Amino acid sequence: MARGAETTGSAAAFVPATRSLASLQAAAAGCRGCDLWRRGTQTVFGEGRARARVMLVGEQPGDEEDRTGRPFVGPAGRLLDQALAAAGVARADVYVTNVVKHFKWEPRGKRRIHAKPSRAEVGACLPWLRAELELVRPEAVVCLGATAAQALLGPTFRVTRQRGEWMGTAFAARVMATVHPSAILRAPDDAARRVEMARFVEDLATIPARLAA
Repeated sequence: MARGAETTGSAAAFVPATRSLASLQAAAAGCRGCDLWRRGTQTVFGEGRARARVMLVGEQPGDEEDRTGRPFVGPAGRLLDQALAAAGVARADVYVTNVVKHFKWEPRGKRRIHAKPSRAEVGACLPWLRAELELVRPEAVVCLGATAAQALLGPTFRVTRQRGEWMGTAFAARVMATVHPSAILRAPDDAARRVEMARFVEDLATIPARLAA
């Protein structure tokens, strides 16, 4: 579809009836559900095992993810890898994805700076995440940050109040929200980053016990 094509307002029309993760990813490459496709380099779809027991859901791809087409490969992704390893969770055993599949950014000199997706953009992209959840059927879902948590758990959910609490939902038997690893990178100094990293690892370390329950 040409760059001048119209935006539909929802990804629903692009989600194929016959689904596999490969067919979803291929279809998402042409998604025009919201205007973010006009600025992003490419769609960044989820990645991982088709029957992963754990799904990690972030907000949106960042600069490196937008350039490579893979989720969680930038600085926040590398920190996530470290935290998962420290928590005893192998990244190879999880499926990682984002609520929004295109990078929303603003120019700042030569840099592309993350911009928070709007509620309309999140809503337009949700059909992809719902399709991923239906296919992977994870036993546990971890929402990384407020955007992911509110997209799946409702707009009144607050990570600051309910961080680390496991709950049951219609789409997964076990769901928990914690911070996004990018929040740790934004901590004001090394001491604060160490404290926040320890709390993050503590949250993720509850995953194995929940799966064994």
